[in-house]
Amino acid sequence: MRKLSMEELGRKSVAEFRSAGKTPLVLVLDNVRSLQNVGSVFRTADAFLLQKIYLCGYTGTPPHRDIQKTALGATETVEWEYVKETVAAVEILREEGYAVWAAEQAAGSMPLDTFVPEPGRPLAVVLGNEVYGVQDAVMEIVDGSIEIPQLGMKHSLNIAVSAGIVAWDLFQKIRN
Repeated sequence: MRKLSMEELGRKSVAEFRSAGKTPLVLVLDNVRSLQNVGSVFRTADAFLLQKIYLCGYTGTPPHRDIQKTALGATETVEWEYVKETVAAVEILREEGYAVWAAEQAAGSMPLDTFVPEPGRPLAVVLGNEVYGVQDAVMEIVDGSIEIPQLGMKHSLNIAVSAGIVAWDLFQKIRN
């Protein structure tokens, strides 16, 4: 077995990425403090051709070298917007017809593996701060909460890891 060369990977140019059909999934970052986590989420969004990322609160925004370090150019391909208040971003998404869910451990949350997105309706997922999670004010207005099942002691994943798991799972469900 051999690894594929860069030419064999079929990478899109920035222009090809921007004109490609997007997965109708938006990630909303709610006060994410680590710039490396933000960059990693950009790379995940690029990998799955996600529609957009909303950066909210004190979440860092491009251009910043620490974001660029992990994004590896994905800030040039993935559409993003800064919105000061996460609640306002959720309201914008709702006006655009999105179902908005939080990725959070909450009473009544639905395990990610059993969550089925509404067919034909675009979806947004709010991912919260590394310590405090999704703000209570945001939790009050989302359509529901999805939770990544965890069996170990910590029941805590890095936000970039959570974003990757959630994006992959929902990408599969939306595209199929």
